[in-house]
Amino acid sequence: MAPQTSVIHDIGYQRYTGPRLGRWYANRSLYEHSVRAAFGIGRGAKAKIFPWMIIGIVLLVAVVVIAYRSISGQTLMSYRAYVDGLSYPVMLFLAIVAPELVSRDLRDRTLPLYFSRPLSRTDYALAKFGAIGTAVIILLAVPQLLIYIGAVFTRTDGFSGAWDELGDLGPGLAAALIRALILGSISLLVASLSGRRAFAAAFIVGVFLITSPIAAILATLGNDTIQHLAFLVNPMFLMMGVEQWMFGAPENGGMPIGNLGWAYGVGAVVLFGGSLLLLLQRYRKVAA
Repeated sequence: MAPQTSVIHDIGYQRYTGPRLGRWYANRSLYEHSVRAAFGIGRGAKAKIFPWMIIGIVLLVAVVVIAYRSISGQTLMSYRAYVDGLSYPVMLFLAIVAPELVSRDLRDRTLPLYFSRPLSRTDYALAKFGAIGTAVIILLAVPQLLIYIGAVFTRTDGFSGAWDELGDLGPGLAAALIRALILGSISLLVASLSGRRAFAAAFIVGVFLITSPIAAILATLGNDTIQHLAFLVNPMFLMMGVEQWMFGAPENGGMPIGNLGWAYGVGAVVLFGGSLLLLLQRYRKVAA
């Protein structure tokens, strides 16, 4: 029988004695990484193409608005109209970004690595939601601020003009926030259901597009009450209804919602709260 030659080598293992940054640092790091990922920062050129194409579109529209006002002295569109007009580019942006933030982790099975840290499942979902909401606000708010700066320089009434322009900017920024909350929560929820980014992107676009003709049919066939409430079916129309209720009808007359604007406010709260709760529930049950 061969003699036992096994030995134990002292390789100098030492316990970690550095700072333990804890749960808050993990949440902040995941949030910051996700915001960067939404714009393709820190990733290859392929990951930057579609997000920055959408960014280019919204900035180009802002440049046109600024140039028109500087040349003619007239306003091409209000800040609210700017946000409303970019609803579908924002939809495409979310269809690209939401799967990038959550579907990749499902496909690559990296969730167990996240959940083995102080980061909880709820923390993960909220960090991702915060990141996608921040991305939408940046996408819509920064061009509005550029338009505001350009408008202030074209006015001749000094501080009072800048203050009046700020009052016009407020509804536009509020519209950006509404889209960040509602569209961000819906898109992230849909994307969290599939590990395949192409499928998730198609599902997100489908949610917004399929409900549009349904709203149009209801508005055509229903009675007065149904016609006023028909636009609740589509998230895009819903947000416009909320803005119309909060800030009044736009110059083009807006949507025929009658005196039921409050229903759009309630619908927006229910849609946002329901989507966020379902997202949290999804990550409580997802396999890790």
